[in-house]
Amino acid sequence: MFYESIREASMKIAVIGTGYVGLVTAAGLADLGHDVTGADKDGDKIKKISWGDVPIYEPNLEELLKANQKRGNLTFSYDLNKTIQACDVIFVCVGTPQHEDGSADMSQIEEVSRMIAENLNKYKLVVEKSTVPVKTSAWIKRIISLYKKSDKEFDIASNPEFLREGSAVSDFLNPDRIIIGVETERAKEILVKIYQKFQDRILITNIDTAELIKHASNSFLALKISYINLISNICEKTDADVELVAKGMGFDPRIGGRFLKAGLGYGGSCFPKDIKALTKIGEEMGVNMDLLKEADQVNAGRVKVFLEKVKKALWILKDKKIAVLGLAFKPETDDIREAASIRIVQELIKEGSILRLYDPKAMDNMKEIFPEEHYRLSYSNSPYQAIEDANALLIVTEWDEFRRLDLRKVKKVMANPIIVDGRNIFEPADVREIGFEYYSIGRK
Repeated sequence: MFYESIREASMKIAVIGTGYVGLVTAAGLADLGHDVTGADKDGDKIKKISWGDVPIYEPNLEELLKANQKRGNLTFSYDLNKTIQACDVIFVCVGTPQHEDGSADMSQIEEVSRMIAENLNKYKLVVEKSTVPVKTSAWIKRIISLYKKSDKEFDIASNPEFLREGSAVSDFLNPDRIIIGVETERAKEILVKIYQKFQDRILITNIDTAELIKHASNSFLALKISYINLISNICEKTDADVELVAKGMGFDPRIGGRFLKAGLGYGGSCFPKDIKALTKIGEEMGVNMDLLKEADQVNAGRVKVFLEKVKKALWILKDKKIAVLGLAFKPETDDIREAASIRIVQELIKEGSILRLYDPKAMDNMKEIFPEEHYRLSYSNSPYQAIEDANALLIVTEWDEFRRLDLRKVKKVMANPIIVDGRNIFEPADVREIGFEYYSIGRK
């Protein structure tokens, strides 16, 4: 039987969708030794990736893609029909963008499900990799069953991704957990074979559980971030230091120190989206989700807190020259989705400030929102160029490049030695000793 053959041989895997998750997944599965085809209906995108032009910045991703392409077990195609027919296992990595009410747009998931149905020429395992609401697998199964043109069998499974931007390649190749949600022994055996290198880290669940784990994990981490930011507000009304509060909390093994970093809050494509999505899922099932709503409100208010510090330092913002260092939502990525920098720049433009922006990787993406021709906004080639003659320096993303700045040089080139640090990258006493006015988060 065909199923017996794929248990013994190296499996042919299709990864549908070549966005952030899809590219890392395709490269990672190929590096595990599987025969992988990354597929996307965007032909121009596929051609560029095939030529080595990676559309996103992610440390070590370009090298991993090229190494496996050269080895011959990673290819890319825009012929989705042919790719689906040729493969044994299909990882669905298409986008699930958010509607205004927080619910996920599942149109791309349905589109891929119908394509699988139309090309179901042999047994296939269809694996949800995209972040989807619980019970999505039932809809995928229904769509394939409704539209399939053959009597060939298929299984559905869930294998949520836990890839952090900036360390996604490492996360895939050295995972802390592999969640596999299945409803048949056949699907379980195939996925365990795919991830056999990580057998000691595999958790087998039913599909609903696997689907919920991703939303539950990200929403909990978002809660931790909002919680420490709430505590930072109390610290600023007292003589407490939020960095030491977090350190003291982190010593407790029940809490841990990760994600207890006060600052401008969370951004990116996961936390803001997932906390809203889980809120919507719970409300649709009649569950009170006020806890997550409040956490999201705390996060939304972080930019206002930061801008109040800028106004405290400069009073009138009109015509003030302000250097903004950091545009990506976090270091080691070029992603500006839900980044605090966007709202900060928007508000400073409204105030009439003159802005110079710098980020090591995210400036091209920022230019799509704020073109350089805006007469009050320009992009700089280095941090020092952005800082020159500035009335204030704003730290918005905690790139290591900014931690290594020569602060004595910075002080010499600034019009006014004022730093508003939204990420607490400097020690207050050290900066003030050099002669800066220094404003940070949850510290005096």
